[in-house]
Amino acid sequence: MAEKCLAVITARGGSKRIPHKNIKEFCGKPMIEYSIQAALGSNVFDEVMVSTDDDEIAQIARKAGAQVPFLRSEGTSGDMAMTHEVLIEVLREYEHQRRKFDIVCCIYPTAPFLTSGRLKEAVEKLQETGADGVVPVVRYSFPPQRCFVIEDGRVKYKWPKNRLKRSQDLEPYYHDCGQFYFMRVQPFLTQENMILENTIPFLMDELEVQDIDTLEDWKIAELKYRLLLERKK
Repeated sequence: MAEKCLAVITARGGSKRIPHKNIKEFCGKPMIEYSIQAALGSNVFDEVMVSTDDDEIAQIARKAGAQVPFLRSEGTSGDMAMTHEVLIEVLREYEHQRRKFDIVCCIYPTAPFLTSGRLKEAVEKLQETGADGVVPVVRYSFPPQRCFVIEDGRVKYKWPKNRLKRSQDLEPYYHDCGQFYFMRVQPFLTQENMILENTIPFLMDELEVQDIDTLEDWKIAELKYRLLLERKK
């Protein structure tokens, strides 16, 4: 029997640094549409839903083809609400509707570089390896082991022992791409953590990754997105 898979796109309405961030126009269409289209186009989900507290976001999400069967509760709509809490609420609400899923994928609404192909590759990796979770990661372009700190107005190495070490001799460090998380539902509900104990990496290229927290980030992301479009042509 095929595993049932749910995509949850988390799109709260109260963005402060970039107002209406989740539905702000990005290279011609609302930002959230990129995540919805990637999820729908992957053909791996039994349902693609948007979890939001905002009626305008819900309307745009439905128009793009996603389901919005219910709005968030007040407890998961505030600034301090954690992503895992949002997912637990969604899964519990579906349980009340007598719908259960084996795999849940949390997708961020500000992930314009995410593609259907990447989602399909990631869920296949989850199923083939027997892992409980898959998270996309990207390698730091500069080794953090040679970072500076500023003390009393002076620049110093944080770890002086690494001063003369070559980059290739230092252990590579990675960070979360901030795009999606695939997780098996039962381990997730038990551990209540986005990075489960048996989570494996999904390596991404730096050109496919961009944090979008400020307007400057937004402009850089649009430049990178257009560059990727040119590369595909």
